[in-house]
Amino acid sequence: MSDQLKSIVFTAVIALVCSLLLTGAASGLKARKLRNVAVDRQKNILKSVGLVKADQKPSAAMIEALYHANIRCYAMAGTGQILAAHADTAGLPVCFYVKQDKPEAYILPVNSRGLWGKIHGYMALENDGKTVAGFSVYSHNETPGLGGEIEKPWFQKNFVGKKIVDEHGNFVSVGIAKGKVAEVIAKDRQNNYVDGISGASLTGKFLTGGLKEVLQEYEPLSKEFRAGAVSLPAGS
Repeated sequence: MSDQLKSIVFTAVIALVCSLLLTGAASGLKARKLRNVAVDRQKNILKSVGLVKADQKPSAAMIEALYHANIRCYAMAGTGQILAAHADTAGLPVCFYVKQDKPEAYILPVNSRGLWGKIHGYMALENDGKTVAGFSVYSHNETPGLGGEIEKPWFQKNFVGKKIVDEHGNFVSVGIAKGKVAEVIAKDRQNNYVDGISGASLTGKFLTGGLKEVLQEYEPLSKEFRAGAVSLPAGS
C-alpha cells in the first residue's frame, strides 16, 4: 500500500471514529437536555402551588420525587369534564395538586403574548374554583429590570389570594393594574388585580389579556369546582 493510500485510509478511519463519537455525545446530551426541560417544567408546576419556594434549589431527583408524589395531569373536555390521564382524546392539559386522592388545587398552563415574545408559565387555582393559589413564569423575552420583573418572586407572590370572580361570583379574570391597585382600581375590584410594574405597562397589558384568555378557556372546570362537583378519574 502506497504512503498516499495509507494517508487516505488513516484520514477516513479518524473521520469515522470522530463521527461516531460526536453522534454518541449528541444522543447523550439530547437525553440530558430533554430531562432538564421536563424537570424545569415540573419545578414550575410545583412552584405554582407552593411546594417549591423561590429561594429553594432542590436537586432534579428531589423535584421529580415531589412532583410524582403530589401532581397528577389529565386532559379537560370543553364541558369541564376531566378525562383519563394520558387519554388520546383531544382536550386541554390540566394538572392537579392532590392530597389523599382529592384535588387541593388545579394548575393551568399560561401561554401569553408579551411585549417581545411569548410568556410561558403556570397559574394554580385553589379548589374553590375562584382563588389564585400561585403563579410562576419560566420563559419570557421581556426587558430585564422592566417587564422582566414578571419572573421575580415579589411580583408572582402578589397573585396569591386574588380572585378570578367578582363579588357576585361572576367570572372577571385577574389582571395587572397600571400602577398600585389601591390607587388606580375601584375598591370592589381590587381583589381581581395585582400591582403593576413601573415602566412595563405593555407587558402588564399583554399578560392581563393572556391570563384572561386562559382562565376563560378553563372556566367550565372552574365552575365545576365552584359547584363542588369535581372528582378525578378512578384508578389514575
